[in-house]
Parts: sequence; structure tokens; C-alpha cells
Amino acid sequence: MRILILGGDGYLGWPTALRFSAAGHEVAVVDNFNRRRWHSEHGSASLTPIRPLEERIEVWHEVSGERVRFYQGGIENGDFLEEVVAETRPEAVVHYGQQASAPYSMLSRERAAETQSANIIGNLNLLFALRDHVPDAHLVKLGTMGEYGQPNIDIEEGYIEIEHKGRRDVLPYPKLPGSLYHCSKVADSTNIHFACRTWGLRATDLNQGVVYGIETEETNRDERLITRFDYDELFGTVLNRFCLQAVVGHPLTVYGAGRQTRSFLNIRDTLACVELAVANPAEAGEFRVFNQFTEQFSVLELAELVKAAAAHLGYEVTIDHVDNPRVEKEEHYYNAVNTSLLDLGLEPNYLGEELVESLLGIIERHKGNAIEGSIDPRTRWNPARSPAAQA
Repeated sequence: MRILILGGDGYLGWPTALRFSAAGHEVAVVDNFNRRRWHSEHGSASLTPIRPLEERIEVWHEVSGERVRFYQGGIENGDFLEEVVAETRPEAVVHYGQQASAPYSMLSRERAAETQSANIIGNLNLLFALRDHVPDAHLVKLGTMGEYGQPNIDIEEGYIEIEHKGRRDVLPYPKLPGSLYHCSKVADSTNIHFACRTWGLRATDLNQGVVYGIETEETNRDERLITRFDYDELFGTVLNRFCLQAVVGHPLTVYGAGRQTRSFLNIRDTLACVELAVANPAEAGEFRVFNQFTEQFSVLELAELVKAAAAHLGYEVTIDHVDNPRVEKEEHYYNAVNTSLLDLGLEPNYLGEELVESLLGIIERHKGNAIEGSIDPRTRWNPARSPAAQA
């Protein structure tokens, strides 16, 4: 297949490009390197020493014999994106090309506007490019479980059957996004659903949980192919952050009580899910939603797991309950459905102490790159509630 990957320099985009290339697909990637720029601007960086994208593409050709094409530019530039789609004529588009940090979107009015403008307009540009050039292409869009929020009922996969005043209908599941980043993802879902209903496009929205890990079969073929590993307060996911903290001797920063429950999956499972979605496309006019995760944990459960695994390797780890910078329920019901990808054949890699110990070992090799000043939370959802404001 001809596969176009937006955000091909990213944590997930780069390993995804290698996975499809290794399988013999014709792969092209798009990126404008905003993620690297944002880290530079905020005094953080990937723990792993990621090479420039052009160099990584050459290394991949060296070790695999396969070529990945690269187009540099931002998808919020509609003319640029249309040219790329018209030239590559993809049969599938995997869309990671967005600002994906909730804390970043809450930094300031400027960062919130940047997030929503880049994400929503870029996604709209893609929908028009697909409509006008490859209307039969299958869009696989990375969504997020954070679109749903923390409802007091089970979270279904995208849709819910409702009975109201004697009438029934199946409607999109209500959304309660937890940040302005998540608000942009809700808008994306709405726009994609509209494009499928109106223009007959086909799309799969992968509402992904929190991803952890770094190793994939393809990136393990050469150290120069390693993907990024973020641990900072803006871009680091919680388990990756806890593992880094354990190795460098920083207390594990649990926000509030730590009973906030989230869904999680290994990076290897992310690649498997995207592969399954591409191999089993939605029908024309269908907007399909899969909840992409394998397990559910509370934040405190993760901290205890990391502490136990680290102890086996000789690390002394403490857990600190810090003031929660977010506005969220810390005691809540959480039960999400995730059967669709399992039905398609997903074989999950479940989280356990052995896997955490492996992750800790990888971090140990690169701990000299850690910038500890970027770890602790400083971005607050409501600054008026911060301890400093109340003092």
C-alpha cells in the first residue's frame, strides 16, 4: 500500500513509519519539527539522543534496504498538504501530526490558540485534500481517551444508544474533554464524522490511552533509529516520567491523591493497533471509533508498580503526593470498553514488573541526558487555585 504518515518525526510517528516500511509498504512522512522546537523553547529534550530525521531515514535505508520519503512542512498550510496528498496519492493516511500535550495547551492563551489552530485547521486541510484527491483513502486518526473525560457511566467505543422521551437513537458518545488540547481532539472527531457522512470518506478514530515504552522491533535494529523519550511536565507521559524519576533519584510525583484512573498501552501495541486499522479499513461513509488501550490503572497503582520494580534493581524510590496542577476528579468511576481491536486480533503486551525493569534499564543508559528542572509540574489548569495564588 501507499501510506502517508503525518507527524513522522514523532514518538509514535517514527516507529510507525518503520513498521509499515519493514512490511513492504510505500511510506512517506510529513513533519515540520515543531515538537523539537517546543522542547528547545521550554528547556527540555528527549532523554534518548534522537538523530535528525533525514539521518534516521538514511540509517533505515542502510539497515533495511527500504526507502521512506520525507516532506517537510506543516499541515496547517493547506496548499502544502494538498500538494503532498496529490503527489503521494495514499491509500491510507495515519494522522499523528498534531500538538499532543494537554499541559502545553494550558500554558497560556497563545499556546492554547496555537494548539487549537494547528490541530483543527490541519485536520480540516487533510479532510479537504482527501476529498479532492483520494476520496477512497482510509484515514486512521489518532484520537485520545481524554475526549471522554470522567463520566459516571461506562465509556463505549465512540457511540451510545440513547432512549429519550420514548424514542431511540445511536449517537456519538458525549464528550467531556479535560484540557484545551482535548477540546481540539473533540473538534477533530466532529469534523471527521461530518466528512464521512457528507463526502463519503472512510475513517477510523483511534481513541488512544496513555502510551509507555520506547522499544519496537524496527527501532531495535540500530541504536540510531531510537525514538524519542519524553519525561518532562509538558510532554512526558506518566509511566515514562515515573521510570525516569526512579532512576535519577527524584521522588515519583503523584498528582493529588493519585486515584485518577486512566487507560494505558505499550508502544508496541500502538503500532499493532494502527496496523490492524489499516489492514481492516472502514467502509466508505463510515466513521469508526476504536478505544485503543489494553489496561486501566490509577496513577498511584503505577507509582507503586514502578517503586517495586525499581527496588529489585537496587533503586531507593519514594513517592510524593504533590498539589494537583489539573482540574479533574480524583475519585471517580472509570470503565471503558476496548473490544474492537481485540476482535481484530490484537495480542496485548501487558504491563508488569519485568517490563518496567526493562524500561528502567533503557533509562539508566541515557540518564546523563536528563534535565531534572523540567520534571516537576508548573503548568496549572486554573492558576487562581494554585497554592501561590492562595497564599
